[in-house]
Amino acid sequence: MIAHHSDGVRVYAELRGEARADKMTSLAQKSGAEAAIADLSLEFVFGKVWARGGLDRKGRSLVTIGALIALRQTDELENHLRVALTNGLTKTEIEEAIVQTAPYAGFPAAWSAAKALSTLVDEPADDHP
Repeated sequence: MIAHHSDGVRVYAELRGEARADKMTSLAQKSGAEAAIADLSLEFVFGKVWARGGLDRKGRSLVTIGALIALRQTDELENHLRVALTNGLTKTEIEEAIVQTAPYAGFPAAWSAAKALSTLVDEPADDHP
């Protein structure tokens, strides 16, 4: 395993938990498109981007949330809302980030994000990837 890949597994585990990191690592070792995406995510997204200096994890979470809202990627946004809470952002800070995106990404996108956050904070803790 190359250094960035091991950094990626470490960072992913810190953000999403050991159980999810184990699932992602196992998936990355298989074949097919899903496995390739998991492998690239561990190596690049988490091993190179999330592991960089210059922004703390709260800042990275805010940027990621904004981008996912703008792209209307609600499923992935739900994952990163969990990560943002893990990274120490408060519900109020995340709500403000969502409101901030409304004039730039559109009200429907911000509305979907607000609903996702509301659902997330109202549900019991879970262990799905």
